[in-house]
Amino acid sequence: MSDAGQVTASAAEVYDEFFLPALFAAWTPRVVAAATLQPGQRVVDVACGTGVLAMEAAFATSPGGHIVGVDLNPGMLAVAKRKAPEIDWLEAPAESLPFEAETFDAAISQFGLMFFEDKLAAIAEMWRVIRPGGRLAIAVWDSLENTPGYSAITSLLARLFGDDVAALLQSPYSLGDPDALRALIARAGVTDPEVQRMPGEARFPSIRAWMHSDVRGWTLANELDDEQYERLVAEAEVELSRFVTADGSVRFAHPALIATAQKS
Repeated sequence: MSDAGQVTASAAEVYDEFFLPALFAAWTPRVVAAATLQPGQRVVDVACGTGVLAMEAAFATSPGGHIVGVDLNPGMLAVAKRKAPEIDWLEAPAESLPFEAETFDAAISQFGLMFFEDKLAAIAEMWRVIRPGGRLAIAVWDSLENTPGYSAITSLLARLFGDDVAALLQSPYSLGDPDALRALIARAGVTDPEVQRMPGEARFPSIRAWMHSDVRGWTLANELDDEQYERLVAEAEVELSRFVTADGSVRFAHPALIATAQKS
């Protein structure tokens, strides 16, 4: 995986506390449904992060299911292990999964593919470890043009700190073209992939909470010093005010693409 998706142990805690409820948790039932998980199945969650999707998969495959979460980031895995010690957590690259072929009934991945160093290899590995009849389900964020809050903040970051910093926050949205995503997955050897765009919403308690999440817990972790961070918050309070609701919380459209395929 590329460094853009990696965070420190402290950032992993921020990610788990702030980003899971704000962006990620609402998608886990959708990815599990797309994978049509059933009780007793074996499932691998690739780029599992702090474990929210793997835990949803464990619920869906109970009783008798077996879930393995794989991630390259030890900080993320440490949080996942504390939350769900009953799940097997492994540190490994998505491009070289440490499993025999046709080991799992499903391979799932939520908002990690954008950060993989070799996306084709990672998709091919997920497909390799699925048994015939099994399912692949991969979620990625939609494009920036369909995500107004992050489109606005990347413009703000570019103005304040330059294009290189802004690019770090653009990377999660790099696979937001449905046709391009479908073609990428097919090039990896996956048979007849389907891609569906699904609506979603980002929710943060406040502008400051939103900036804290991005700067301390996601792709901008450790990129801005304290003075730069406070400058960003002050500017964001003005420039991003259109996303603030009457109660002071932040909401904006945050759609995603879910790709699926069934192995013959």
